[in-house]
Amino acid sequence: MANKKIESEFRLSPTLALRPLDAEHARRELSEIADVAEEEGLSRLAALLAGEGPLQDLLAAVFDLSPFLRDVARRRPAILDTLFDRTIQGRLGAIGEAIGGAARADDASESSLMMALRQWKTEAHFLIALADLSGEAETSVTVRRLSDLADACTCAAVDFLLLDAHRQGKLKLPNPAEPARDSGWVLLGMGKLGAHELNFSSDIDLVVFFDPEAPAITDPLDATELFSRLTRRLVRVLQDRTEHGYVFRTDLRLRPDPGSTPLAIPVEAALRYYEARGQNWERAAMIKARPVAGDLAAGAAFLKELQPYVWRKYMDYAAIADVHSIKRQIHAHKGHGEIAVKGHNVKLGRGGIREIEFFVQTQQLIAGGRFPELRGRETVPMLAALAARGWITADARDSLTRQYWFLRRVEHAIQMVADEQTHVLPDEDEELKRIALMLGLAGEAEFTQAFRASLQQVERHYAALFETAPELSAGVGNLVFTGDVDDPDTLQTLRRLGFQRPSDICRVIRGWHFGRYRVTQSAEARERLTELTPALLKAFGQTRRADEALMRFDEFLAGLPAGIQLFSLLQSNPALLKLMATIMGAAPRLAAIITRRPHVFDGLLDPALLTELPDRAYLSARLAAFLEGDRAYEDVLDRLRIFASEQKFLIGVRLLAGSIDPARAGRAFSDLADLTIEAALNAVIAEFALRHGSIAGGRVALLGMGKLGSRELTAGSDVDLILLYDHSDAEDSDGEKPLAPSHYYTRMTQRLIAAVSAPTAEGVLYELDLRLRPSGNKGPVATHIDAFKKYQRQDAWTWEHMALARARAIGGDAELCAELDREVAAVLAQPRDAAKVKAEALDMRALIEKEKQPLDLWDIKLIPGGLIDLEFIAQVAAITGNVEPGRRVTATADILARLAPGFAGGDVRDELSEAYRLYLALTQIIRLCLTGEFQRDDIPPGLSDLLLAVTDLPDFGVLEAHLKETSRKVRKDFELLLRAGAALRK
Repeated sequence: MANKKIESEFRLSPTLALRPLDAEHARRELSEIADVAEEEGLSRLAALLAGEGPLQDLLAAVFDLSPFLRDVARRRPAILDTLFDRTIQGRLGAIGEAIGGAARADDASESSLMMALRQWKTEAHFLIALADLSGEAETSVTVRRLSDLADACTCAAVDFLLLDAHRQGKLKLPNPAEPARDSGWVLLGMGKLGAHELNFSSDIDLVVFFDPEAPAITDPLDATELFSRLTRRLVRVLQDRTEHGYVFRTDLRLRPDPGSTPLAIPVEAALRYYEARGQNWERAAMIKARPVAGDLAAGAAFLKELQPYVWRKYMDYAAIADVHSIKRQIHAHKGHGEIAVKGHNVKLGRGGIREIEFFVQTQQLIAGGRFPELRGRETVPMLAALAARGWITADARDSLTRQYWFLRRVEHAIQMVADEQTHVLPDEDEELKRIALMLGLAGEAEFTQAFRASLQQVERHYAALFETAPELSAGVGNLVFTGDVDDPDTLQTLRRLGFQRPSDICRVIRGWHFGRYRVTQSAEARERLTELTPALLKAFGQTRRADEALMRFDEFLAGLPAGIQLFSLLQSNPALLKLMATIMGAAPRLAAIITRRPHVFDGLLDPALLTELPDRAYLSARLAAFLEGDRAYEDVLDRLRIFASEQKFLIGVRLLAGSIDPARAGRAFSDLADLTIEAALNAVIAEFALRHGSIAGGRVALLGMGKLGSRELTAGSDVDLILLYDHSDAEDSDGEKPLAPSHYYTRMTQRLIAAVSAPTAEGVLYELDLRLRPSGNKGPVATHIDAFKKYQRQDAWTWEHMALARARAIGGDAELCAELDREVAAVLAQPRDAAKVKAEALDMRALIEKEKQPLDLWDIKLIPGGLIDLEFIAQVAAITGNVEPGRRVTATADILARLAPGFAGGDVRDELSEAYRLYLALTQIIRLCLTGEFQRDDIPPGLSDLLLAVTDLPDFGVLEAHLKETSRKVRKDFELLLRAGAALRK
């Protein structure tokens, strides 16, 4: 009888009879809790738990099914004991009052408040779960209680922080008894908190604003920093885990442009953002926004101001199209087979809670402007309102309402097991059975049937809503980038497309929709980009460096001034889209150029781009037009950098697209360098003369050396130059600051080096190397033509004459250039001891091999039988008279093709020419695409495809074998051609 009396005093009214996973184990656990209660002097509770009956069976099942609730009951059995004196509803009310008063306690400190909130929250959490699992409370009551608890805790923390700021003199609260009133601190609850629909282990989404004109604010200029600091403390108070647990995880990412804004934003700035740049997903989010703490009146005023943004009175075509673009991102899952129950995401998966919410919110956005009754925050009442206005059928209302609450129950059960913020059903049979039993179902089979039927009903209504919208993602898969949470099916689609970090990719694409970049600030641009996104992702996936490609494209977008034309062009031109993907996935150097200077991409809009050859005349005409008009010296240097960067990019694009071959690309890169460096020289001469005047009869010529001289520059080459000058017998220049000729030309050359190589806002034109001048780094940077002639004829080493084989005049005084070319030809034609030249060349090659070891097979320049061997063969032939007669050529390929028959047989000559073509092709593509070393084990797949295309080989293994065999043959020929003659001398 005593036990019956105790049971009748216990104020829980269950309507469900739950079964445990293991009845015997459940009873033992209940007995252990009874023992703890006895130890703590809770005799009523101990007696109740030791008894037998439906109530004890229910409690045993609850604690068996939810380890979280069992552990709380063990630690704090007094929570259960309170139910002898009050109902759960009554006790929750008392907890709410206690939380409300915690901030105003005389001895309140941040640490004491954190402890109190955690203890009250744990008790409330336990009681809310117990009422839910026992069936005493409907799910609609559970979500309201959880939301009220979050409101109370947030309000208490905010009140404490405001009072603390008031005590420190940072704020002057009009009424410290009601600290939040007129404080200007606005905290909007978003999502489920705003709608009073919080789930059991939910975090809370807050957006924080402040009104700088509020009475409490003493210094409006300091307000952003002050309220951001208070917001940071608020998050710590609510979120940090201590020995007492945590209150609520707090998320601030729904604020405007969270990557670049402070935690607290002035209301005027926020209003301007939403009106000018707000996205449709942000409109949808604001439907649920509710002032939850702080200055509630200011929060309500803010939302009232925002109403025209959220609720548009007249839906213009652009707005409707933009809402439809949100719809089209959702792939209507039709014919995708049976839904898997294990591992299904109840919130975000097919037929899940999010689909019901989106079903409601989309129609609210469209119709809420004209019908105020459709502006509610809560999902289920809005289903009823939509049906009342005829927007949805009564069947859709009833079906989606039932499934909404069923899925919310499932979500709560998943989270009540261990108080974890998860929405995913377990994969294991026993754990799935646990969820079924928590819902009062017989077991896994019954749950699977009910759950699958629920998802299918949601999916049917959801798909019907979108069946009139074109399927943007057709053939690609689910692609959803609205809102703030990753869609699981989208993550799966991205993985299937080849993305390694799908969550990061989702975050990046959501950033596009923020309108943070100029290019996505207009609704039309966002619409075009939304429609382009699936094709873009597919193209990037095919580069097999999908993540890198998209991140580079994101950097490119960040710098674009506008994008509608580009997005439309990419959408209608698959070849251009593929080229863009190739650049982003395989060519970091080109990607860096268009990221730094997005306008260079405009050149791709020229329909004649791939048909016009970038020869010297073409480049010269464009450079003249680009520099037209009187321009300041610095402006000329900047424009030269811009022009060179753009043209390097466009030459590279032609090479990638196959409209020019690697040899022509080398000539184009070299012509570009000739023209821009000569233009820089002319600008330097004019600028230098303003201060120092000119030298009587003074002339300057630039001698191109190395790859510039041989017209074999690559996209990444630096430039080898020698500056030569001549003049009459003048003593000094005739300017304001006269200089002696040698000093004059030395200073002018230094100015040229700076003009070409110094970084400006537009980058560097070329890196200049003047070490090939007579006496190298030790001598003056400028050389008199007579000194050059004398040095080359009397003092130059064999290696310097070999280097001279590639030399040609590239700019300056025309007559001096012609004289220089004649002199170079005469020096090269001097009689030499061929055996000595060969021996010295062999010694040089051996020294290079010793001091500069090749990294691997792909170190094409240094490997035995690589580029250096070919260049040495050509240079030795050029200075020993072993090139067929004709016009002098400087290109290695041209010299190899004209090797004298007495020096190399036809088969050897062909072999060497073929090898050089291979090396040139590989080098041009690699230098075009990469800024650093070629890493054999980390090649972008798109780059390997380009290398196979340019060499016309089927497989990378085949290419490597071919490269190895080619280098072996070249080394054999090198030995044959040079060592034989050298041996004769020795």
